[in-house]
Amino acid sequence: MTALLYQTDSYLRAFDASVVAVDAEQRRVALDRTAFYPGGGGQPHDLGRLGDWTVTQVKKESDAVWHWLDGEGLPTAGAVLQGDLDWERRYALMRTHTAMHILCGIVWRNYGAQVTGGNMEPGEGRMDFEFATLQKELVGEIEAKCNAEIAATRDVLVRILPREEAFQIPDLIRTKINLLPPGIADVRTVEIAGLDLQADGGTHVANTREVGRMQIVDYKSKGAINKRIYVHLS
Repeated sequence: MTALLYQTDSYLRAFDASVVAVDAEQRRVALDRTAFYPGGGGQPHDLGRLGDWTVTQVKKESDAVWHWLDGEGLPTAGAVLQGDLDWERRYALMRTHTAMHILCGIVWRNYGAQVTGGNMEPGEGRMDFEFATLQKELVGEIEAKCNAEIAATRDVLVRILPREEAFQIPDLIRTKINLLPPGIADVRTVEIAGLDLQADGGTHVANTREVGRMQIVDYKSKGAINKRIYVHLS
């Protein structure tokens, strides 16, 4: 089992870890602990360095997080390596992920529309909503409300709760927490104080002021009900 350091400290840039498994065919290693986010929930996996190697891909498989390596040779099982994240990229993704939650919170609070999916890259992303009434005139209004919440310097709080306790929180039901596999005993929640609460495994900034200015650069209709909103951070 790989200890997921990023779940409790999104700002951890470097760490030491032991190699617990080596897959020479795929040129990847599993570690006993990692700060590399393996991707999921629309957030891409991290990049960076592991010892003398470049980390090109990260993926969680069962209880292990695998790191694909580029470079000469491979480390051996038991080796202790230093991991270093591509911090500029990771921090941009943290800002972007928190921005997505701000958008979700605004659209739910003010318009009662549920999020159905999303994706992001550093500094930009898109979210899909069941938002039949979304029209052009609402876009500027939503953007202004999002930037007001950013300026409100709301804290972003991370908790890991027993599954049964998490299921008692009404706000989590709208994010389809019931779709989590039954084998997941603990649920990680991310709360933007006073605005949004979701079950989420990704990395976030500690306060909305770190997000920067959010701009809605486009929106599209994906059907009578489903709408897609594109955002960019500056």
